[in-house]
Amino acid sequence: MGGVAYGSGRQALLDAAVRVVSAQGLRGLTYRAVAAEAGVSHGSVRYHFGDWATLVEEALAYCAERSVEGAELPSDEPGFEQFASGLVSLVSADPDAQAFQYELTLEARRRPELRPVMERVNDIYRDAIHRELARNGLDDRALAELVFVTIDGLVFHQTAFGDDARTERGVATLRSLLASYAKR
Repeated sequence: MGGVAYGSGRQALLDAAVRVVSAQGLRGLTYRAVAAEAGVSHGSVRYHFGDWATLVEEALAYCAERSVEGAELPSDEPGFEQFASGLVSLVSADPDAQAFQYELTLEARRRPELRPVMERVNDIYRDAIHRELARNGLDDRALAELVFVTIDGLVFHQTAFGDDARTERGVATLRSLLASYAKR
């Protein structure tokens, strides 16, 4: 095994875990599968994460943080013209990260111990959306929840069906609705 460069081991293992789950589902997520995908010994996985639950939780948080940044939910510009401007390219560039999160969401239905983890991950998205809405005069948690589930649905459909244009249209419509609502 060639291994991974010093300092990148943890990230390489997180990326490998995402790819394994995206390809094989959560049941395929084992230390050996992650190690093989990353090109390291399975002891490295245990060393970095200790247990399976920690690996899953850290991989989810890793995906969520990258997704918030990559989707460009926050913007330096006032208004909503640039809101979620990176969403389509984020999903197109790394559909495995999105598939990983949806796999875990569905698995949480069967494994209640995953629900709190998934809620914490979803709260990362909710909070980022709420902050951006509030920054533009829409300090409304219920609206932020509606925007969250709308974006989640757009991402899900793009992940599942690969229709970038549909997502672009959806984001454009969402921006228009938010801008109109902010003017009321």
